[in-house]
Amino acid sequence: MRARPRPPVQGRGIFSGTSLIIVCLAATLAALVFPIWSYADRSDPTGSVNVLSAQTVSTAYGPLSAQDRDFIVKVRLAGLWELPAGEMAEEKGTTAAVRTAGQHLVDGHTSLDAHVRTVATQLGVPIPNGPNTQQQQWLATLNAAQGQDFDREFANIVRLAHGRVFSVVAQVRAATENTLVRDLADDANNTVLDHIKVLEATGYVDFATLAQQLATTPSPVASPPVVAPADATAVAAAAPAASPSSTYALPPATASPEPTSQNP
Repeated sequence: MRARPRPPVQGRGIFSGTSLIIVCLAATLAALVFPIWSYADRSDPTGSVNVLSAQTVSTAYGPLSAQDRDFIVKVRLAGLWELPAGEMAEEKGTTAAVRTAGQHLVDGHTSLDAHVRTVATQLGVPIPNGPNTQQQQWLATLNAAQGQDFDREFANIVRLAHGRVFSVVAQVRAATENTLVRDLADDANNTVLDHIKVLEATGYVDFATLAQQLATTPSPVASPPVVAPADATAVAAAAPAASPSSTYALPPATASPEPTSQNP
């Protein structure tokens, strides 16, 4: 007697097909959700996104980045030591070219310092009131030097500092979105370039040593760690803008300048 085939269980075929579809959908959903979950609590490997969002703030003059604030501090620090260095050069320089370079430093940083203090107040960026340790050492070196030793130290130390800051100015000018910082970078660029030219006109700059120092030494205008912007009332009041510095005719310089009288 032939056995009869068992009838299919009602709904078994439908249940199996539905289960397969549900499993597939669940697997797809898990594949989509897992990457989001697994990276949700992880920081950006490069730190760029988090750093930018944390250190860039909005102002009435456009976004103010950490680089912008650091630049403002660097410009202030440059004036705090280069202006007295220029005054020393006016007094102690043994050639007309060195004394002229000192006069450019005094005039240029008097004007630029007034500008940076105004910008710092408007943007609420705290700025230092004295040179940093490295800059104090340079001033001490210049204060102790006499005669041609002073001329040589002055030209090379200040030229190195300007070479460092010149690249910083260009980087900030190219990247900043803040209109006040952009104007300050333009002013700093013109001032630094003028000072580079008058320092080189002294004839004392050792370009071979300068190139090595620029490639191996840290920035001579390194600023303290950048802090978050403060209220404008916490920043020293800005001085009125100074008039632009005059243009001086540079005396000819020789490769090895001969000392001259202290008086022009």
